[in-house]
Amino acid sequence: MLPIRDGINPTRLRLPGDTSWPTVLDYLLARFPHDSVRLREKVAGHEVVDDRGEPISAETPYRAHRFVYLYRDLPVEQPVPFQIEILHRDDDLLVVDKPHFLASTPRGAYVVETALVRLRRELDLPELSPAHRLDRLTAGVLIFTVRAGARRPYQMMFADRSVRKEYQAIAKYDPALALPRTVRSRIVKERGVLQAREVDGEPNSETRIELIEQLGDRARYRLLPHTGKTHQLRLHMSSLGVPIVGDNFYPTFYDVAGDDYSDPLQLLAAAIEFDDPLTGAHRSFVSNRRLVV
Repeated sequence: MLPIRDGINPTRLRLPGDTSWPTVLDYLLARFPHDSVRLREKVAGHEVVDDRGEPISAETPYRAHRFVYLYRDLPVEQPVPFQIEILHRDDDLLVVDKPHFLASTPRGAYVVETALVRLRRELDLPELSPAHRLDRLTAGVLIFTVRAGARRPYQMMFADRSVRKEYQAIAKYDPALALPRTVRSRIVKERGVLQAREVDGEPNSETRIELIEQLGDRARYRLLPHTGKTHQLRLHMSSLGVPIVGDNFYPTFYDVAGDDYSDPLQLLAAAIEFDDPLTGAHRSFVSNRRLVV
């Protein structure tokens, strides 16, 4: 396997069951015809390896269901003009205050301009890994593990829902909306569809919603999720008739240019609390960011 290079993990490709390609390079050229020149350069430079770490050559025979690893050429990305604030750092954990508009981890069009890659590069932490994730449009407390040996216990802590997460949101004030209340619903998110949706069936999501303060025709809300479905908080607020300010997905999607930072989603991961799975100590981290009314 290939190591992390310049903050980026190598891409892992699984060779399909079809054995019509005589060599691994033939398959790669057929799959990525527009990258033929660079693929030949990478193979010649020993930058494509198999699952034993052995370099692939132009003559390496194709074997179905094996894995190959290579570095992808990075897209040209416009810098996201907001900084990450470090809240805490030790040998196991890095806790940051993520800004709006910065993705947590590489995905789609965002690779370098993500919290993970920025922090790996800036802090020289090649083993840095997310313990959980925040949406690109959500700001606030985000936790990473610093070393590979610490990764699983902290990730399992989030998977087991033993973390108390508090969010805050700005949305319309509705005097007829009885709060606090707990919203439970079944949320589904289909691959290739931008919006998640609520459907009939056994609930798989739960959020407690509280009113913190009225701010004229808007209000500040406290959101306490028990589960972590995609867009759960945004969908639950919208379903109550008080969609979060700046939400271009709910209730109705509208397109926003990737470099338009004028109307950030007013959703903040305000605080995280948990008992440390390695030390047993109680940990609490609070965002320094403030939402705009």
